[in-house]
Amino acid sequence: MSVPGFWDRPETAQETGRKRARVEKRIQSGQSIDSKSEELDVLLDLQREGESVDGDIESLIDQLEREVTDIELTMKLSGEHDLRDAIITIHPGAGGTESQDWAEMMLRMYLRYCERKGWSTELLEYQAGEEAGLKSATALVRGDYAFGYLKVENGVHRLVRISPFDAAKRRHTSFASVFVIPDIDDTIHIEINDKDLRVDTYRSSGAGGQHVNVTDSAVRITHLPTNIVVTCQNERSQHKNRDVAMRLLRARLYQLELDKRKEEQAKVEGEKKDIGFGSQIRSYVLQPYQLVKDLRTGYEVGDPSRILDGDLDGFIEAFLAAQARKTAD
Repeated sequence: MSVPGFWDRPETAQETGRKRARVEKRIQSGQSIDSKSEELDVLLDLQREGESVDGDIESLIDQLEREVTDIELTMKLSGEHDLRDAIITIHPGAGGTESQDWAEMMLRMYLRYCERKGWSTELLEYQAGEEAGLKSATALVRGDYAFGYLKVENGVHRLVRISPFDAAKRRHTSFASVFVIPDIDDTIHIEINDKDLRVDTYRSSGAGGQHVNVTDSAVRITHLPTNIVVTCQNERSQHKNRDVAMRLLRARLYQLELDKRKEEQAKVEGEKKDIGFGSQIRSYVLQPYQLVKDLRTGYEVGDPSRILDGDLDGFIEAFLAAQARKTAD
């Protein structure tokens, strides 16, 4: 990194810096496990000698299990873009305010999950619902293997609860969809012709919008051949919002091409896709009982409040483990 000219291309330099940080983190993880293993040997010797160290041993074993699990999960993330940053988009399903409120709850859940993982998040687009919740939200998640972990969440999520918007206090079912794609950098070429774009500007609104809506700074870009629409309203500058929107569009088009290739491969092999965007993957039941269950793996938790506060590791680990077993078979 000290080579002359290294920082002439900031984006490439930053990516190299991140790769170095990932390698250093792996080395540190290995050293930490070695250190804790040696400490555990000492504690076990003390226990055999009659010392009261059971609590210390239990605590250390828990730490070792967590660190080993993190390493095992990382080894399962072998996809081409798994180590990249992620772009996550949330849309409510049919049902008006109910589903829009559920989409808002899901946005909070993922932001809390990212916070737990130590990842940074940036809300790129947010359209508030008429009465409550949101119509659409897009966030950029920066962190090692962010896409590898969050891609597990692709699909439709179902909520069952007593509606806070129903005066009769009836039980309602709401749906919201999650779409996760990798943040594709400029080194991957995606051809986008200007004639295929419709660019609209408008005043920002929603979360954070009150700070930037003095001018028509928000940007909406429609890719006419595919009808993909991307928006960005986070920046004060229209130029910056357009740059971010183009980045989102590039990532969406790249993912579209990957999906097409997977579908063609499935047809050739005669396989049916088990999981895809638009399929229901998880149910969150708050009434008449409390349960969150992943319909792909069967993994379930009886404490929805903990899950809605971002404790998603169990579901993500279960799915990645199932995928690893499927690949091995």
